[in-house]
Amino acid sequence: MRRVAHSLFVATLALGLVAFGRDQADEWVDRTVLPPTLADTSVEMRDRNGRLLRVFPVENGRWRLDPGRAQVDPGYIDMLIRYEDKRFLQHSGVDLRALMRAAGQVFWNGRAVSGGSTLTMQVARLLENSGTGTWPGKLRQIRLALALERRMSKTDILRLYLTHAPFGGNLEGIRAATLGWFGKEPRRLTPAQAALLVALPQSPETRRPDRFPKAARTARNRVLARMTQLNADTVRTANAARIPERLTPFPRRAAHATDRIRSSQPDRRIHDLTIDGDLQHQLETLARRTAVQVGQRVSVAILLADHRTGEILASVGSPDYSDQARRQGFVDMTRAIRSPGSTLKPLIYGLAFDQGLAHPQTIIRDGPVQYDEYAPQNFDGAFRGEIRIARALQLSLNTPVVQLTRELGAARVMNVLEKAGAHPKLPGGKPGLAIALGGVGLTLRDLVQLYAGLAGGGQAPVLRVGADTAPGRTQRIMSDVAAWQVMDILRGIAPPPGAPARVLAYKTGTSYGHRDTWAVGFDGRHVAGIWIGRPDGTPVPGAFGGDLAAPLLFEVFGRVDPEFADLPLPPPATLIVSSAELPRPLQRFRPRDAVLARPEGAPDLIFPPSGARLSLADGFLTLKLRGGKLPFAVIANGRPLATGIRNREVALPSPGRGFSTVVVVDAAGRSDRITVELE
Repeated sequence: MRRVAHSLFVATLALGLVAFGRDQADEWVDRTVLPPTLADTSVEMRDRNGRLLRVFPVENGRWRLDPGRAQVDPGYIDMLIRYEDKRFLQHSGVDLRALMRAAGQVFWNGRAVSGGSTLTMQVARLLENSGTGTWPGKLRQIRLALALERRMSKTDILRLYLTHAPFGGNLEGIRAATLGWFGKEPRRLTPAQAALLVALPQSPETRRPDRFPKAARTARNRVLARMTQLNADTVRTANAARIPERLTPFPRRAAHATDRIRSSQPDRRIHDLTIDGDLQHQLETLARRTAVQVGQRVSVAILLADHRTGEILASVGSPDYSDQARRQGFVDMTRAIRSPGSTLKPLIYGLAFDQGLAHPQTIIRDGPVQYDEYAPQNFDGAFRGEIRIARALQLSLNTPVVQLTRELGAARVMNVLEKAGAHPKLPGGKPGLAIALGGVGLTLRDLVQLYAGLAGGGQAPVLRVGADTAPGRTQRIMSDVAAWQVMDILRGIAPPPGAPARVLAYKTGTSYGHRDTWAVGFDGRHVAGIWIGRPDGTPVPGAFGGDLAAPLLFEVFGRVDPEFADLPLPPPATLIVSSAELPRPLQRFRPRDAVLARPEGAPDLIFPPSGARLSLADGFLTLKLRGGKLPFAVIANGRPLATGIRNREVALPSPGRGFSTVVVVDAAGRSDRITVELE
């Protein structure tokens, strides 16, 4: 009876407005104060292909997405207007014909057969969240509808409906409805789906498909029966279509990365990211599977990027964002500061190559060493004696890399880490030799950025996840020759069982006490890093990077490109020879103490002085020598620059801008070296 009375009231009121007078009605409508029409919509995170990665709810946990961000199926729009308000494009907010028809049906049938509310009147009700249970409420809707039509276009009014219409539960608007009930955007809907979405807003709770499937099906089929533009076969197929049995969860991929982006730009509604949604989903699945295999309290983090562009393609901060009790899933382990274990060793070897301290074929002694109170041991407690540098890195021996770190200086290594785009954290104050073995805090992102520099020939783009973030580049950390030499060594490391060999340049690491296991590597296009451990720092007994993280690293690359992009060829200046063919100072590594104890009659590089900064406008480096036995050979940054020199003052082509180590060797194999900065 209430609905009958409402229909009679609306019809009577509409006729009364006409009788009241046009001028008075116009003034009454013009004085209408509109409610706010700009509604808060969900923050959207979209992947590199424009697909939703994640949606954040608005107030009270409701899903309300801007319909303007996606194309809405025209078939649904046509069905909506035909069923709800077929004269929507002609009337001025109130459809007098529909109201009179509704009133006539009430008189004839004694009950309401159809409603007289237009889509504009429904929008008015939605904007004020007002019901139609009282005559003043209906009067307010009519007034608002007339005012909306005067101040907004039909397109804008329809968009308000598509934003605010209720579709059951906490779903508001057409995009929330299609994502929630069908798991897709509204750009393409079947007739059955469109009809259900037309029917739901009339009674969104009593027709919820997951709770009242029979009522939902009946309402949907009623809409289909009135769609005369559809042929009989289409209607028959649509009537037989299944009703959705449950709500589809809204996407929540790359949860940690999207949390961080939203916090950094809280007022922005749409974020376009470099992440590939399909890859992100695959790697999140891999992380969950690995975590289950390793243990209940273990977390897994994966970071994948294109080292040519710096674009992050996937970022997995934990295997399960919602598992806080067992895995502390809310902690983003791509950003957690941890001990990198042995993963910094490639950087140190590359710097040693660049500084002329060693070559991949240089012989170094792996044996007991002690510097003050620090006496590093190899992981297995054994020593290999004399071994080539390349093999020492592949076996991840500790004493050789500590010797090289001592020659380079721990402060230099820290400085280069910062140039590479990392943000190292020291547990104490001054850096020591232990940084070579993991005695410094780094994040997974830091390590992936560092290895991107190795993959890029000594310099890389800055990693970024925002598609509109301005590209940047890190500082150069080493020459392209040294970077290639490191890469060539790393791709010679034996792969996990069943994985292809020499397709990936990678390094594993295990921190002290088995708290962190790592694998970081790259091919010709991508760079990726893996971390496995417990977020609280509790040891994982028996966990090694080679056993846990390395297989996962190769599986990640297999998901990106099963063929693995080819690694680069050596730069032209690369010295590829055996140990015996190296210049004598590079044949065997000599620590600083041995270098300082220069033999009698050794050559003396008297100009330029070590540590000098030179501006070489003419492109030549002038050297002045004293002592030594002719002829001389000059090595710059591990590469021969000139041989057979019989003058004690010589102008040589510049080895390139930046820091260079220049070594002069005489005919007796004695040498002197300087380090200069060339501009």
